Amino acid sequence: MSADEILLGVGLTVALAVGSQILASRLRIPSLIVLLPAGFAAGAVTDAVRPDRLMGPAFSPLVSLSVALILYDAGLGLDLRHLKGATRSVVVRLIVLGVPLTAGTVMALGPALYGVPFAIACMIGVILVVSGPTVVAPLLDHVRPSDKVRRVLMWEGSLVDPVGGILGAVVFHSLISGGFRTGHGFRSAYFFAGLALGLAGGIVGAALLWFTLRRLRLGETLGTLAQLATVVVVAAGCDLVFDDTGLIAAVVTGLIVANLPGFDMPARRPFFETLVQLIIGLLFVSISATVTPKSVVPVLLPTLALVAVLVLLVRPLIAVLSTARTELAAPERAFLGWMAPRGIVAASTATTFSASLTAAGLRGAGTILPVTFLVIVGTVLVYALTAEPVAAGLGLTRPTRARPLLVGGEPWVVDLARSLRTAGLDVLMWAGLAHERDRITEAGIELAAGELMAAATDPQARLEGVTAAFLLTDDDDFNALASIVMRDSVDGPVYRIGPPPDGRGVVAPYAAGDTLFGAGLLRHVLAARHGQGARFLVQPASVPPPPGYETLFVVRRDGRLAPVTAALPVTAKEGDTLILLGPGSATGAEPAG
Repeated sequence: MSADEILLGVGLTVALAVGSQILASRLRIPSLIVLLPAGFAAGAVTDAVRPDRLMGPAFSPLVSLSVALILYDAGLGLDLRHLKGATRSVVVRLIVLGVPLTAGTVMALGPALYGVPFAIACMIGVILVVSGPTVVAPLLDHVRPSDKVRRVLMWEGSLVDPVGGILGAVVFHSLISGGFRTGHGFRSAYFFAGLALGLAGGIVGAALLWFTLRRLRLGETLGTLAQLATVVVVAAGCDLVFDDTGLIAAVVTGLIVANLPGFDMPARRPFFETLVQLIIGLLFVSISATVTPKSVVPVLLPTLALVAVLVLLVRPLIAVLSTARTELAAPERAFLGWMAPRGIVAASTATTFSASLTAAGLRGAGTILPVTFLVIVGTVLVYALTAEPVAAGLGLTRPTRARPLLVGGEPWVVDLARSLRTAGLDVLMWAGLAHERDRITEAGIELAAGELMAAATDPQARLEGVTAAFLLTDDDDFNALASIVMRDSVDGPVYRIGPPPDGRGVVAPYAAGDTLFGAGLLRHVLAARHGQGARFLVQPASVPPPPGYETLFVVRRDGRLAPVTAALPVTAKEGDTLILLGPGSATGAEPAG
């Protein structure tokens, strides 16, 4: 291809990848629902986005290394403290039972559905055992199920991907070497050797990161580059020895780094999240573009039948067996049986192995990629369209109402928390001093455990269930620093109370960012007015505020919380509720709650 054709192809691929994700966000649907048909349509209409022609032999290795980066990022999000009790038992069973049951079903049905040899059915079967965080995480973010269910599915998806990749590589090498034709079949020794190599690569990767991040103490930019380089080098080295072992090395590296103390993880977010998001878009568009309509038509109806069997029979059976005699409730077990989408690892392994097996002359190898593509599309569509109503019907979705975290324990902060609770919100508080924690407990407000605040300031963790954080302590520097650190740990905005204009803090007077309530209601003003008798008032937005009262928050009729800030005044609508602060010289209303 000419240089102009390559530039056109790369530009169109990036535009489709990013544009599809922007469109999906505007439509409030999982991005895969847009990415897959966009890539398929582009590949059918033009040859410009065909990666096998743009990059030639380099496409498959680039896909493997890109998936390794995705799995490394997934490994960074796996906290071993959450892999305990029922979670650990269910995750292990889902993999140990799910992999053979899923692969065995496809192997049994493959020859009858597609007319392919048993060996090719085995290849399709091991490819389709994977799930993956690239599809599970967006669906869970869309559905917002309970924390326990989310942890199980994220652990399963992150761990089954490298296992499926190794199984695919073992079956691939067995096919290429004639193992199925000579009676040797699946070579289990290769599988365990691949696992050992991947684990060793993960340990080496973690050691390299320990040296660069802990001993050399690299800064933000160089530390991020060190992570990228380490994952690529380790994954590439493992793949040179045995295909797809780099996936295990990547996820193990991330898992070790995330759970061993002493690691300094600079700029994991937003850089890695942005990079992974771009990679996911590029891979799905590129791989979808390699699937031609001509190859899809003959396998369309058989694959629809296969998807029905996997969704309606195989996954529910696996969930029943995996959750038997565990502490999981019946609705949680049912939802686990209704969530097993296929993702990027299935697409990448199918792309790699299908082309090689077709070139080797194996009959039916050309069906591997279109079947895998259709299973990905089918499972993503089924689960994306049904997961939310299923979770709602089972009572597993989190309420749409806000769950704010208020940090601070001064009397005015506790009164504010009581007012928010009176407005119907599920309020959570945290404070560092013992007497402030006692004050929170006496007020009947839920007190966050100490480890929750540690998680909030950990860039590798996320505060589960908290929709917004409000930093209201009397330490302005703490508020300013925590507002920066906590942004990546809260599924929502982080606000801080404004410091006094003549404050002498080290950070607060110079920190950028939006502050609560505007210039007229800074921290010292709020505390002084509350000390002079000002109280918070909760009333419907349809009632005019009393003279001298100022609006601090608007609780929307659907339970969302909108604070008034220095940059964004809030307009109340019919059905909303106002949280008001009275004048300091007045006795005001009695504290709410």
